[in-house]
Amino acid sequence: MKGPKGKYAWTVKIGEKGQFVIPKEARELFDIHPGDTLILLADEEKGIAIPPKTFIQQFSAAVFDEEEEN
Repeated sequence: MKGPKGKYAWTVKIGEKGQFVIPKEARELFDIHPGDTLILLADEEKGIAIPPKTFIQQFSAAVFDEEEEN
């Protein structure tokens, strides 16, 4: 499902093992491939988010850079 420019929404079903499949369109859009590692962020009030893969690199760099400064 496509909304305003740059905004997307998809639905997924949770399987018996608690797993879900990321829709093909989303995997292509965000360059997600089998074996990739993703971060799942959650907030009890706002819900669940899966940020882009580049977030992992940016987050790690920020954490390690800040540790080195202390």
